[in-house]
This record gives sequence, C-alpha cells and structure tokens, in this order.
Amino acid sequence: MARVQEALKERVVEGSSGGGMVSVHVNGNMDLLSIKINPEAIDPKDAEMLEDLVLAAVKQGLERARELGKSELGRLTGGLSLPGMF
Repeated sequence: MARVQEALKERVVEGSSGGGMVSVHVNGNMDLLSIKINPEAIDPKDAEMLEDLVLAAVKQGLERARELGKSELGRLTGGLSLPGMF
C-alpha cells in the first residue's frame, strides 16, 4: 500500500474551468502543483469571475486526484472500503 501511495505522488491530473481559461495540476497525493491562467481571463474590473474560475478548477482537480487515489487503492484492496482512505 505504501508503494501505491508513493506512486500516487508521481501521477498528475488536471482540472480546468472557463473552457480552459484556468487550469490546475494536482498530484495523486492531493498536492496542488500549478495554476495556469490564460491572460484573456484577467479582467481587472471583474476579479470575482477569475476567483470563481480558479476555485472551480481547483475543485475539479482535487476531485480527479481523489478519484485517482480511490481507483489505485481500490485495485490494491480489491474494492474494500477502508476508513480514512480517501
């Protein structure tokens, strides 16, 4: 199990929002690795929209990382649900 958890650190998923205007990379260890913002998404008069796009992309990236972890650990445990594991 420790080997799978270590391997998850190397697996990276992407979350995005606004049609790709904001994208994030998250590893299988749930670490946020990067945030990319298309310059067209930056409107000084509408910071709230950009904040919403970043939040949505981060949420999607974290959910995809959580799903990756469940999938990888599920193969190891044969689908058993273990408390505290994702």
